[in-house]
Amino acid sequence: MNPNKMKAVHYEGPFKVSVKEIETPTIQHPDDAIIKVTTAAICGSDLHMYQGRTAAEAGLVFGHENMGIVVETGPGVTLLKEGDRIVLPFNVADGRCRNCEEGRTAFCTGVNPGFAGGAYGYVSMGPYQGGQAQYLRVPYADFNALKLPEGKEHEADFALLADIFPTGWHGLVLAGFKPGESVAVFGAGPVGLMAAYSAVIRGASRIFVVDKVPERLEAAKKIGCTPVDFTESDPVEQIIKMNDGMVDRAVDAVGYQAVDSSGSKEKPNVVLDQLIRVTRPTGGLGIPGLYVPADPGAPDAQSKEGQILISFGKLFEKGLSLGTGQCNVKSYNRYLRDLIIAGRAKPSFVVSHEINIDDVPGAYEKFDKRIDGYTKVLIHPNGPL
Repeated sequence: MNPNKMKAVHYEGPFKVSVKEIETPTIQHPDDAIIKVTTAAICGSDLHMYQGRTAAEAGLVFGHENMGIVVETGPGVTLLKEGDRIVLPFNVADGRCRNCEEGRTAFCTGVNPGFAGGAYGYVSMGPYQGGQAQYLRVPYADFNALKLPEGKEHEADFALLADIFPTGWHGLVLAGFKPGESVAVFGAGPVGLMAAYSAVIRGASRIFVVDKVPERLEAAKKIGCTPVDFTESDPVEQIIKMNDGMVDRAVDAVGYQAVDSSGSKEKPNVVLDQLIRVTRPTGGLGIPGLYVPADPGAPDAQSKEGQILISFGKLFEKGLSLGTGQCNVKSYNRYLRDLIIAGRAKPSFVVSHEINIDDVPGAYEKFDKRIDGYTKVLIHPNGPL
């Protein structure tokens, strides 16, 4: 293989990705580092682009959940050295703007002009190539990298520190959760399962997890949660009956492609309304599930403009608090890393498949169709560890 070329996952258009050889990244700024990617992951939010539900253009290299070994550093990098094992927040942040100084790294204003926030390999999130590739350039490397213990231990667990474990935890924080409270999590994909798992770790009294996919509901049950199949009957009524009342906190881990009780027809506002109905007066809602300002594939004209009809009067009447937005990964990842090292957390129970980069196109198709048990897919672009 040409040392100046590497394999990378290319978006070709709706429902089509391919593995191509492209230029290997190089140092472009004194604060850059280059990593050899040991593990990347396919995220549910990658499917939004894969399905053509964003403005993503052909040629984009996917991958915002990345970890690897440092192989080169720019002259401005002082905290990292060649050979360091690191995991990267999906957020690209400069560490210098007002939001970064306040810990809101998901809303960095210095890395993506015209937007608040940057990310690797994602539409509208800046010029940063994704890590579903053999090598990756890491901007502002000292600020963005989280060092990990040397070796190969906990690889699958640590890979989830890039996005889904912190994002699930963030869902509880947005909801205002306190130990001992009851929680309803809507969506049992990887982020929903991580929100439920975070509630287990943080001492929730009861945890209800709503979905329709049997394998996902079974995974929720295995970690001590009560599964709720929303296709059987109104999930809010099911939860209120089982809990003998409304819950204290609710988390939306579904986002703008939510579906109605049939499980097939999109209804963008359905989960938001269910959160409002299922949460007790003065409780809290956490919404880490992705919503977008424009959705070309939305089922109605308003939703195409990101305008979603919810029961705001009921929200107001109940005095509910509401938190939204992408996760500030750096606020959580070192603490979650230490829980993993200490043996107190093992989030990799959500990982269903580990594959080589050449197998990625087929994995996208199966993950999108929710077949063969595809839940969370890890990619090892440079081969098995």
